[in-house]
Amino acid sequence: MSQIDTAKIRRESLRWLVLLTLNNARPIGAYEGPILSVAQSEYPDATALELRREMDYLFDRKLIDLKKEPSGRWFADLTRYGTDIAEYTIDCAPGIARPAKYW
Repeated sequence: MSQIDTAKIRRESLRWLVLLTLNNARPIGAYEGPILSVAQSEYPDATALELRREMDYLFDRKLIDLKKEPSGRWFADLTRYGTDIAEYTIDCAPGIARPAKYW
């Protein structure tokens, strides 16, 4: 009997939400506050630390650029690859819960 890994599903879904949010914020990008608001619309208990972990993951995969300001705020924007993932123009490697293309 297999168990559903809800923590993994949540992490991967949050990553997809970050990509979608930043795709909608193009070409300006967004601070973490509005991104967290979007995440909390899906996961009301989502925290800033949890969001930062997933944003850091996306940064390591070169899907977003991160500017960690001296004030402590984070600013994010999509890279070319992040845009391609959000727009379904390239394949999405495991680790992001991108739904199957439906058109």
